[in-house]
Amino acid sequence: MRFYSVMAETYKGIKFNYKSIGKTISETNLLPELKKWCFIFKKYKLAPVYSGGSSGNLSFRIKPDENRFMITASHTALKENMSDSDFAEVISYDETNNIISGKGIRQPSSESIMHYLIYKNRPDINAVFHGHSTEILKNAKHLNIPVTEKEFPYGTPETAREVLKLIKNHNFVIIKNHGFISCGHNFEEAGVKAREILNHYKSLKQ
Repeated sequence: MRFYSVMAETYKGIKFNYKSIGKTISETNLLPELKKWCFIFKKYKLAPVYSGGSSGNLSFRIKPDENRFMITASHTALKENMSDSDFAEVISYDETNNIISGKGIRQPSSESIMHYLIYKNRPDINAVFHGHSTEILKNAKHLNIPVTEKEFPYGTPETAREVLKLIKNHNFVIIKNHGFISCGHNFEEAGVKAREILNHYKSLKQ
């Protein structure tokens, strides 16, 4: 993940303690679909690529009755034909000690806390896509998108809890001076909504 010039903080890695419980992520037939949307986000600059990574992170809930999810690994460049090693599996989050437990060759995205708490508090949500678009951020008011009241450092429990205040009643929100969150019951809902918002912005310019 990386921030645009409108954001004050630069990327410094994950801000949670990570506990690895295995190098092999669970097998799931949903991973190819996540890879497809990673490429779409890169293609349409919803998660622009920078040197060594991309400005965003995408995930999906592995099973409907659990909070485990698959997410892009920290400092990963979204692209076509991503490998399984570009993803990590988050098993649990210890809120008291700020510990993420997971599987994979690499650490999960720096925004894993936010993804976890969304899944925990919204059992109807099965896909969470987080991206960065200057067009969407700067025109949130004209696009009628809810924006968090407060601004906290990326990848922190404080940011995640601030997002939850809006995510309870909305599936697409803006994290103030940061990026957007698009949620859905499935991949299509989360991904198409982000595309629709971007296309709506472009139509307003014409």
